[in-house]
Amino acid sequence: MWRKQDNTVQIGVDYYPEQWDSSLWEEDIQLMKVTGVRVVRVAEFAWSRLEPSSGIYEFDWLDKVLNLFHKYGIGVVLGTPTNTPPRWLTDLRPDILPVSADGSLHHPGVRGHRCYNSESLQLYGLRIVERMAEHFGEHPAVIGWQIDNEFGMTDCHCSRCSARFSEWVKRKYGTLAAVNKAWGTVVWSGEYSEWSQIGAPLGGSPFQNPSYLLDYDRFQWDAVTEFQRCQIDMLRRLCPGHFITHNFHSYPQRLDLYRLGKDLDVASFDYYPNTSPDKQSTGPYSGALSLDLTRGIKRRNFWIMEQLSGPPGCWFPMWRTPYPGFIRAFAWQAIARGADTVVHFRWRSAVAGAEQFWHGLIDHSNVPGRKFEEFAVLCSEVNALSNQLKGTELKHEAAILYSPEQLAALRIQPQAEGLDYYENIKDYHRALTKLGIGCDVIDWNEPLDGYKLIVAPGLYLMNEEAAARLEKFAADGGSLVLTSRSGVKNMDNQCEMMPLPGRLARCAGIVVEEYDPIGGDIHSIVDADGRSFECSQWCDLVSPREADTLMRYGGDFYAGKPAVTVNAFGRGQVYYLGTHAEESYLKRLFFKIAGRQKLTMFPNLPEGVQITIRSGKNKRFMFVLNLSRESRKVTLPGAYQSILYEEPRGRELEMEPYGVDILEISSNQS
Repeated sequence: MWRKQDNTVQIGVDYYPEQWDSSLWEEDIQLMKVTGVRVVRVAEFAWSRLEPSSGIYEFDWLDKVLNLFHKYGIGVVLGTPTNTPPRWLTDLRPDILPVSADGSLHHPGVRGHRCYNSESLQLYGLRIVERMAEHFGEHPAVIGWQIDNEFGMTDCHCSRCSARFSEWVKRKYGTLAAVNKAWGTVVWSGEYSEWSQIGAPLGGSPFQNPSYLLDYDRFQWDAVTEFQRCQIDMLRRLCPGHFITHNFHSYPQRLDLYRLGKDLDVASFDYYPNTSPDKQSTGPYSGALSLDLTRGIKRRNFWIMEQLSGPPGCWFPMWRTPYPGFIRAFAWQAIARGADTVVHFRWRSAVAGAEQFWHGLIDHSNVPGRKFEEFAVLCSEVNALSNQLKGTELKHEAAILYSPEQLAALRIQPQAEGLDYYENIKDYHRALTKLGIGCDVIDWNEPLDGYKLIVAPGLYLMNEEAAARLEKFAADGGSLVLTSRSGVKNMDNQCEMMPLPGRLARCAGIVVEEYDPIGGDIHSIVDADGRSFECSQWCDLVSPREADTLMRYGGDFYAGKPAVTVNAFGRGQVYYLGTHAEESYLKRLFFKIAGRQKLTMFPNLPEGVQITIRSGKNKRFMFVLNLSRESRKVTLPGAYQSILYEEPRGRELEMEPYGVDILEISSNQS
């Protein structure tokens, strides 16, 4: 198992020795050592070099590389190479290749070209992992393993997936009568009379049964989890002293991250903050959500396994090159939000293959430049502070609930133009971040102990257990924020025959009489003092039962109808947002709730500035980051000592573009 004492705050790089002449290896590793690199990831795409033909293993080249890393005191994370089955294997066992909904084959020569349910992939994949674990498991340079690379939904429709899905459905429901009831197959004469009739949704029609489609997503989640678990079980048996991770990517990810994360020792994320100037007002906040979501996968600190090192590009036009300070600042943002290790992709830009212009720290010239110098500064700073930051984590009293099932169900049946489950979560998270309110993003099924504010957007699917958990949270004194499209369906993705918000109506103290999917049309909500705010996407026409009205609609045939309410429930409050309001209103609402709940916040942050706090035994550190291209002045609640610059800070902190500071919070400061 992964050991806590290995949780050192450190910087690393991704390195591809198989892509470079061996004469470069020691020169590269020497420079890594001098620069301050502490860890590298290797081999996640190297299957064809490790096993050039079936059962023939060539590990000597990687032995030499690992020996060099050990010589220079750099730890190595080995990637299992199952993301890229080599051509000899797909020729030998073509059942490895996924089949699209239209029946076409995913061809080899790219990556991720494998069906998770393929018996051949499981056989040959586990074989290479076993050989690697037996050969490299005792090497002193190896500290851990990354399973595969960037899991995603292949949506495979091969005969093996069809057969396994039928088996999965039979295990879940037991009888065809139960399947027909749960999926509502009586509609359009879709009832099943034989198990063999149940298979993958070939054809890809958008008119297919939504209950069936949601279960096919769930089946795929289980398939990926089982595929990963087989590798994990083998590695734990052969390499018990190593930690195991996987690098998630590109949120919103259609997979169930929590199901996959349960078997890992530590979650990882591949972080590529957007460098374009037109993304600078939103990118740092979207990135903050991605980092908080990754921390929530296991509700503890995580790794960044790929961090932006230069402008990405290849199959799309290149982004802008990182502005001075960008690489350093966003690496510190990751650490500020719980990353203990930040591994940069990649050491050197590739000179061949599809990712030639997904730039690394060193460009094709092989001459270290401005970006590399900035990276070297980052390494020196992190290494200098590593011992102080070790063992610190984020402790928050506010959380947003996230659900892969809600994401999937709302993708299957979009509710209104512009109503996007994940984008709306971005809006709520950004409002909290701009107020300096620390926020976790956790699985909607997790316990809510220790939180004072829960934002639960779009709980479209609902069951009695979840409703009871939310009711108890509010009754015990918490502030719960619900939104439109809550309680619409049961977990089988069938609509509930009860007034909205369904099982949440009692704690919300309201019922929804009618709704208007306004999409991109802009409406308004107005408070008792006449202040008006824009809203869009959806308008629930709310009828309070016990709740008080906070905002009313400002127009349309429902002008004056309640739009936002609050209900005293037990010792807490339940807020219901019947529409999606603009950011200024969300900030106003969250500020009021945070004040009531006495949450730590920094409400007057300039645009682009983020503050987080990492805490440990007898120590607390405030990270202040200016993630913008403009200088910013930040007003702090008191005076602090900067551990980054080793000098005192007053209440007014001047921050340069992409400036970073880390302040020690003394025991007598809040």
